Amino acid sequence: MTCISSWKIASVCLAFFALSSAAEAKSEKRGAASDSGVSQSGRASWYGPGFHGRRTASGERFNAGAYTAAHRHLPFGTRLRVVNKANGRAVVVRVNDRGPFHGGRILDLSHASARAIGLSGVASVAISRI
Repeated sequence: MTCISSWKIASVCLAFFALSSAAEAKSEKRGAASDSGVSQSGRASWYGPGFHGRRTASGERFNAGAYTAAHRHLPFGTRLRVVNKANGRAVVVRVNDRGPFHGGRILDLSHASARAIGLSGVASVAISRI
């Protein structure tokens, strides 16, 4: 059996942690770059009745009269420009909740946000991060 000195073990551990930290930083940088250029098209709906005053996933209270939205993975506080493809009307919203989780939709808008772009049910929209 060979005896390994503690300094060799320490240097191997240090090298391992340095490599894993560099890989993690590179991964985070790549994720940040892809999030900054968010541009999606898809279907959006609105929500509000029954949710007004309840807590959102971000912890704040849902206000159906505010320009907010629910997105599955964008960070809370992200500002999005949402354009209704049917009429070209646009609104800027802030992500403060998670969803939608059904119907293949990419965004759930507050009632005020939906009304601002003329969305009354489900509509095709384009979103971009601002």
